[in-house]
Amino acid sequence: MAVSASAVKELREKTGAGMLDCKKALEEANGDLTKAVELLREKGLAAAAKKAGRVATEGVVESYIHAGGRIGVLVEVNCETDFVAKTDQFKEFVRDIAMHIAASSPLFVRREEVPQEVLDKEREILRAQALNEGKPEKIVDKMVEGRISKYFEENCLMDQSFIKDPDKTIATLLNEKISTIGENISIRRFVRYELGEGLEKKQDNFVEEVMAQVNQ
Repeated sequence: MAVSASAVKELREKTGAGMLDCKKALEEANGDLTKAVELLREKGLAAAAKKAGRVATEGVVESYIHAGGRIGVLVEVNCETDFVAKTDQFKEFVRDIAMHIAASSPLFVRREEVPQEVLDKEREILRAQALNEGKPEKIVDKMVEGRISKYFEENCLMDQSFIKDPDKTIATLLNEKISTIGENISIRRFVRYELGEGLEKKQDNFVEEVMAQVNQ
């Protein structure tokens, strides 16, 4: 069912969980705020949100090189202690994030990092597209905002569906790890290099290639 922005905001204020997680919990709970809170707590997301304000300055910089050296990723993921940074669970999480970046080509870590001028330009293009499709003026703005949400899902790492489990966003995966490990974890920044980037070349499906390598 569709949930209102005010309900999402209220749930977010009650639990501190991410906006997308709040929206999904409300949808699953058919709009019942109390049940949505329970669902978030069951998943550990409400508890994870409480840890999010704690300082995380330890961690690792992980590299991932796609087979054949065609794609390279460097990602910095922070945690609170050097002890956690050295655990296999944390290292595996960071490795998964680096592999996901290689496959899914995000442009930003989170939607707040998208420059306003980029969003303004995207809205302008989307509005023109909607009008060219013959959509009524009164629904164009609503359509544009819906497509902007899709832009975030495609280009912001935290909003993307995790390649190993498409039912989870990276934000959900991160919150689960925070809850399990018991420390604040932050995906701070990344750089992705692709061989021949900017040059004309054939298009490849890197998601399929990366996953094939994982499953070998």
